[in-house]
Amino acid sequence: MTDADLHFYFDPTCPFAWLTSKWVRTVAARRDHRVDWRFISLRLLNEHVDYDAWFPPEYEAGHTAGLHLLRVAARTRAEHGREAVGRLYAALGAHTFDADPVPGPGTPGEDRRATPAFLEPVLEAAGLPPGLAAALEDESLDAVVRAETEEALALTGRDVGTPIIHFGPPEGVAFFGPVISRLPGEDEALELWDHVVALARFPGFAELKRSLREQPQLRGLGAAPDRPGAEEDWHAGSRRTKK
Repeated sequence: MTDADLHFYFDPTCPFAWLTSKWVRTVAARRDHRVDWRFISLRLLNEHVDYDAWFPPEYEAGHTAGLHLLRVAARTRAEHGREAVGRLYAALGAHTFDADPVPGPGTPGEDRRATPAFLEPVLEAAGLPPGLAAALEDESLDAVVRAETEEALALTGRDVGTPIIHFGPPEGVAFFGPVISRLPGEDEALELWDHVVALARFPGFAELKRSLREQPQLRGLGAAPDRPGAEEDWHAGSRRTKK
């Protein structure tokens, strides 16, 4: 897709990337932007890291599941085109983050998202053949995922996470983020987009960050984004920010 307005690099197991992707889809629909959904693997990004020392216990299994799912995304793109990757990512996020949490501890060291039992219904929901789940274990596809991960990191530097957005490729600038913990309403989505693009277009802008953040407001993580008052909270937060 050479005429995309932005490239969105995602790991399908990252809840913040999922929230940002939903915001981007809202803006893309309102502004008629074209998005090319590309790959960045948190497992490959952190392959030099001691997971036991740096991350909670479940992170290594989650990041590894993300790599396996990106193998499926790579096979999907090769066999069904770039547009199909967007459908697959939308279905993965809906089943992972916008559905009720799955009860029970699961098997230690494993993540249910990297199994055919989880993935085959997701593929069907995306209008794709369930047989694509066989790519979960196809290590030959790691070269594609690694190359695209390196492509993303070459745009931003390596001390980043997901998502990475490349504005106006190939000449435009790219940044890690924005990291958001809840979705804005449609009008606020456009306002936020315009602010982010304005920052991105300033050649001297490098970073805007704070470490204090709320839990991602996602049903699959036990937070209900559609709880009473959630929308009002967003508007109030937006008003406070403007003061």
